[in-house]
Amino acid sequence: MTGRRRFRTTLLPTLTRPAGRALLPAGALVACASLAAGCGVVPGTTGGSGGDSVTVMTWAPEDTRAANKPGMPAMARAYARWVNANGGINGRKLNVLTCNDGDDSVTAAKCARRAAKENVVAVVGSYSQHSGSFFPPLEGAGIPYIGGYGVTTTEFTRALSYPVNGGQPALLAGLGRELAAQCGPVTLVRPDTVAGDELPALLNAGLRAGGHEDAHDQRAADDANEYSAQADRALSRSSADPAREGCVVPALGERTDIFMDSFRRARESHPAVRTAAVFGSVDQSVIDAGGGKSGPYEGAYVTGWYPVASDPRWNGMKKVINEQAFGDNRIDPEDAGVQTTWVAYTVLRAVLEKIGDGEVSARTVRRTLDRGLTVHTGGLTPPLRWRTSDLLASSDFARLVNADVTQQVVRQGRLVPATKGFTDMAKTLENADTD
Repeated sequence: MTGRRRFRTTLLPTLTRPAGRALLPAGALVACASLAAGCGVVPGTTGGSGGDSVTVMTWAPEDTRAANKPGMPAMARAYARWVNANGGINGRKLNVLTCNDGDDSVTAAKCARRAAKENVVAVVGSYSQHSGSFFPPLEGAGIPYIGGYGVTTTEFTRALSYPVNGGQPALLAGLGRELAAQCGPVTLVRPDTVAGDELPALLNAGLRAGGHEDAHDQRAADDANEYSAQADRALSRSSADPAREGCVVPALGERTDIFMDSFRRARESHPAVRTAAVFGSVDQSVIDAGGGKSGPYEGAYVTGWYPVASDPRWNGMKKVINEQAFGDNRIDPEDAGVQTTWVAYTVLRAVLEKIGDGEVSARTVRRTLDRGLTVHTGGLTPPLRWRTSDLLASSDFARLVNADVTQQVVRQGRLVPATKGFTDMAKTLENADTD
């Protein structure tokens, strides 16, 4: 870990509790003032029960030097077109606003303030590394954050966050557990950022659960154009034990493919090591671009949140993409961000159907979720529910309700399941030391 202080917002307290104790629901922690500005919308306005549409927002970084997730807002718009072409939800049209957070804390806060100004009833299926900047404006307006990507641990502590997956914590812990039995020395190559500082402890939690020593923590710039020195250092560390084949874990997001290009050249002068990654850094499109079965990812372990993209459980999403976004190359059905947006909007639809003809506002959306709505996602996740008894018994991940991951491996250039079904990482995360 570096000496940087973790950025936590203070408008609402970070949720904490001893293991095994339940938290008060978000609705009890966040008092919504009777003024319209504090409640998201009121009847008779866009999103209210007197209007003919419900307004939400989806944000993600686009056109930046590092993190880019243009497929998430594009998927949200395609979902809205599909819903509206089929009569809306309970007769209401879905109005999706989008915002480019620019991978910048100031811009992320502006997106959140715009959401409050536009009286959105929720922010849905979004990605941002700047949770310390966007949560205060959302919390001030009482707007729930449904199905964030989970790129920061803050998303699993804020009272108005309703995550649909286990985010980076579950992925890294799950990957560590898998590698504990497969690898000698492990080296994690991760961004030299505040968000990157959280990754080593999570990978190590999984490694320790499998009786493995901690990984070597190797920082790298998240916007570099080449990684020759970092690749050489990672290979040296992971091949230090001649009796055990080591593993290198690049977790550089969109820069992972650039790292692997340097890694491919550097590995010729080192003993053999295996590679491993988490979804978001590596997906099928990255594997294809890297050369498929002849590329550096062949044989790599990859941990994801959901079934592989070829699984028929994704057919509903693919149908929507084909009908409403055919030819839009921003929307890749194999991208974890696009998949997360689909799952998040599945949650939103279930909420709106539960509300029925009643008032739709940020307050009623929160209340519906807090009162135990169970959302079925067609097997893409376990049933999702945010009752206090469903929350993880960990102060670091107090809003986490789905710690399941899938273990995958690259064979013949394709991501295929390495094990059957999901692996639950809840206990590992409860025991993780992230301080």
